[in-house]
Amino acid sequence: MSESRVLVIDTNREQGRSVGAVLEFVDFTPECWADVDALCAQATRPREYAAIVIGDLGDSCESFYAWLKRDPQFPYILLLPDQVEVPHGLHPDEHAVLQLPIRHQQLAELMQRVSVKRMDTEAERMLSRLGPSGESAAIQRVRSMIDQVAPFDTTVLITGESGTGKEVAARRIHALSRRANKPFVAVNCGAIPADLLESELFGHEKGAFTGAVAQRRGRFELAEGGTLFLDEIGDMSLPMQVKILRVLQERSFERVGGNDTKQCDVRIIAATHRDLESRIVSGDFREDLFYRLNVFPVEMPRLTDRIADLPRLVDDLIASLQADGRGDVALSEQAVAALQQYAWPGNVRELANLVERLSVLHPGQCVEVDELPERYQPAAMATASQAGVLADLTAEPGPARAPSLPESGIDLRDHMASVEMALIRQALDASNGVVAHAATLLHLRRTTLVEKLRKYDLGR
Repeated sequence: MSESRVLVIDTNREQGRSVGAVLEFVDFTPECWADVDALCAQATRPREYAAIVIGDLGDSCESFYAWLKRDPQFPYILLLPDQVEVPHGLHPDEHAVLQLPIRHQQLAELMQRVSVKRMDTEAERMLSRLGPSGESAAIQRVRSMIDQVAPFDTTVLITGESGTGKEVAARRIHALSRRANKPFVAVNCGAIPADLLESELFGHEKGAFTGAVAQRRGRFELAEGGTLFLDEIGDMSLPMQVKILRVLQERSFERVGGNDTKQCDVRIIAATHRDLESRIVSGDFREDLFYRLNVFPVEMPRLTDRIADLPRLVDDLIASLQADGRGDVALSEQAVAALQQYAWPGNVRELANLVERLSVLHPGQCVEVDELPERYQPAAMATASQAGVLADLTAEPGPARAPSLPESGIDLRDHMASVEMALIRQALDASNGVVAHAATLLHLRRTTLVEKLRKYDLGR
């Protein structure tokens, strides 16, 4: 489904084009139809649209709603006044009525609601299927922590590598909380340019900047009473960190270009794949914000740390594809066993992408080991490039050859410091900058390594 594609169905062609023009103005892509029967004859499914605007259906109401309800995942409905009667069985949370003439602000706010509703619907399906699921000790600890913190409004910081399921965990916390019937709003702080993030989070007033043609509510207002998920908060700029700190402390904010202070009742869940403590050392993250966020830390395990869960995850991902009508596939026991030998740098996200790819390549079939993409086959897994520095660091220490002492002597303290710095840099490179993993390679406590990073000014 396209996040911007909107179906406009109206036998009044002029009115349909008018609605389409306003949708384009607020950055959506309208697809206008006047022939209802022709639309229903197409292979297109309702779920392929972000929303559907319904005007005058003429004599084709029954056939249109039959087409709509054949798909259990039909999108949000916007009814024009021509559609006086609300379709039977349509839940109030699934539709809204547009007023004519259509105002840009009204449509923009409704389309924001569409985006939030769509994310919630997709997330609920994912949560019900995937969990985080598994029976490994690592994932059971995560679920136990989620169940403990969910009933409270405690701020949660979820850490872990990319693709480990941080958003799945955040949505489960929301679903088990007293805020479950309120919005869950997610925003990727690393995907939005720094100069636009403030408007995205706090909204803006009309005329606040070039292009602000209408007042707009931000994510904090959209999440009122519910949960705001700040993903990749480690990539947020320092000026925005100051503003987020203020909201956490005072529970209030102002829209961009506005003077009115707005109070907010929002639970904050933040997530990052970065080591925030090392970013504090390098000056890229505020220490006071870190302690505001890190009230209840939850670390998501890598897939390789819970590899026993892989067969269950494969089954859940296949079931998810089937339920969404996006394909069907099976994997042989030997193929699953082969996948359990892979390193999974992309974690569960990489596994999900692989299962979907296999469903396209081998629809309705059982995939054997030799039908897996080459990189997942056992013969391709052990390469020299995977060893590299990591193999050197994890190797058992052997007898060391003593360096020669120069005739002029040596400053032992400086020499030892340079050796220590070189090994720390290698460990950080081998662990992709994750301080905890680097500390393990160096057989140090994490706090000890953090102190050495400060001492040598090695912030990354």
